[in-house]
Amino acid sequence: MFHHFTLNCIRSMPVNPIYKEQYETEVLDSTGYALIVWNDEVNTFDHVIKTLMEVCKHEREQAEQCAMFIHYKGKYGVKHGSYDELKPMCDAITDRGIGATVEELKG
Repeated sequence: MFHHFTLNCIRSMPVNPIYKEQYETEVLDSTGYALIVWNDEVNTFDHVIKTLMEVCKHEREQAEQCAMFIHYKGKYGVKHGSYDELKPMCDAITDRGIGATVEELKG
């Protein structure tokens, strides 16, 4: 069974505190860039998870959590770093048919 990404708004979803803390720390330290992956109605969870594991070098659990955030929030910053580090990852993700952008963090 394929699960397609559709934008469904919910108010709460379980979050692994380890990744939540890491993400909040990076946001508070908002310098540099974020690799944003966008929700769509075409790609399956499995495809997005596999892509995040291969391109961003995420562990499976982290890739699954990112996929859930993408699904429920419409987009998610899956990685932070310099533009030069994130741009090739963005290109590799879009080459696989998944929407992604690199955005400067405002701080």
